[in-house]
Order: sequence, then C-alpha cells, then structure tokens
Amino acid sequence: MSDYERFISELTEAHRNATDCPPPKEIVRFFDRLLDLLFPQFSESRFTEENTVKDRIEVLKKELRFLLDKNTECMKSLEDGVVDEIFEKLPEIRSQLLLDIEAMYQGDPAAKSREEVVRSYPGFYAISAHRFAHYLLTLGIKLIPRIISENAHRRTGIDIHPGAKIGDHFCIDHGTGIVIGETTVIGSRVKIYQGVTLGGLSVKKEDARIKRHPTIEDNVVLYAGATILGGDTVIGKGSIVGGNVWLTKSVPPNSKIYYQAKMTNSKGEVDTITFK
Repeated sequence: MSDYERFISELTEAHRNATDCPPPKEIVRFFDRLLDLLFPQFSESRFTEENTVKDRIEVLKKELRFLLDKNTECMKSLEDGVVDEIFEKLPEIRSQLLLDIEAMYQGDPAAKSREEVVRSYPGFYAISAHRFAHYLLTLGIKLIPRIISENAHRRTGIDIHPGAKIGDHFCIDHGTGIVIGETTVIGSRVKIYQGVTLGGLSVKKEDARIKRHPTIEDNVVLYAGATILGGDTVIGKGSIVGGNVWLTKSVPPNSKIYYQAKMTNSKGEVDTITFK
C-alpha cells in the first residue's frame, strides 16, 4: 500500500468512527437564531404576534433537541424535559443581558444608544454567547457550550471560557484580545478593557480540576493590557488595575495598581514614570 493509499484508508476510518455530533456551523446557526428571537435587532424578521413568537420557540426547541440527541458528549441530552428547562431559563438570561447592555451603554462615552450597543458592540455578542453557553455547561452539557463560545471568540476577538462565572452589569469596552479562563470568577459591575488576560499560572493537565484563574470582586475596573494570573489571586472590590499591569498576588479592596516604567534622559538620569 502506498503512502497515499494509506492516507485514504486513514481518512475513511476517521469518518467511520466520527461521532454524530453536528458540525459547529449547525450549533452556531441555532444560537444565532435564538439571539434573533431574544433581540430583534439581530433578526431579519419581526415576530409581532404572540403566536408567531410561540411558533418560533417550538421550532428552536426542536432544533436544540436534535443537537442534544446527536451530541454524544452531552451527558444530560437524553433526559426528559432538559430542553424545556433550558427555554424556561431564557427570561432570566435575557434580563441579565439587558443589564449588560446598560452597563456597556453607561460605561462607554462613545455609546450613543443602547440600540448601538446591541447592534454593533462585540462585547455584547460575546457576553450573550457566554451567558447561554455557561448555563448549558451548568446542566452538564458538554462540547456545545465550547463551540458557542469559540464562535464568539472568532467573531469578536473576545475569548471567554463557558466555565467562567460572571456577575451582572458586565461591561466590555472594545474587547479585542480579552481572555477569561475557565475557573475565573467575576463579580457585579466589573468593567474590562481590551487585551486583559485573566489566566492561570500553571498549564499542567493535572491541575485541570482546581481553580487556576483569578477572582475579580465587585466594582473593579481592569484597564487595557492588564494580566492577572492564578487561582488564589483576588482583586478586591472597588479596585482599579491600570494598563499593562502584571499581577500574580491579591490586592485589597479599593486598591489602585499602576504600571511604572523607568526612563533614562540624555544625562543618564533615571526617572520613574507612573502611568495613571
């Protein structure tokens, strides 16, 4: 058998052994259609009668049932009532997202309206995907939440693991390059700028079951490029972490942490510069 024939044989075997889990594009299409229903700003159609809303919900339920039944990674997919359980959670998820919209509108002077936030802010799409994916994960549903989150990552440049716990009134400003790890815990009324990393100190596989990512308490602002690492690291409530700060230790509530640089002038004198 030639190398090419062996290659064909390996591909054939891979296709035979592949699970029935639908391709990512089908899962993403379902989520986008769900978001269309929750926020008509995304939708090409308007469901102006209650019956049409109910009909769309039933269609989406059937789509989700199909996705769950085909997803062999989902331990809870075959349980009766799980689809209804998910859809009964939608009012709460939408209420959370309305608070996030308000936080982004109030937190960004450039935002001219809440409508603008919904239609054009990458942070809104990213947190919408996260709120839904995180809930699926809490039900024991695997793989599908990660596909939803990774699609949001590709579309927005914002990488939020579905396992992260995020409080209400979450504001993402700009957003590109944000990374929020699996075991991160974020409180309420937190504002995060572009390039922030909430990551782990260790990437060892044996640490997968421990808390590896930081805790950000209520009313914290993390400016662009800040990196905060470690499962024991806690940023106390009301704190401000400046741009490009690197933290691996906790800071108490109401702290202000800024990056300092040293500049040498033409005379060889060194000045310390604090960026505020």
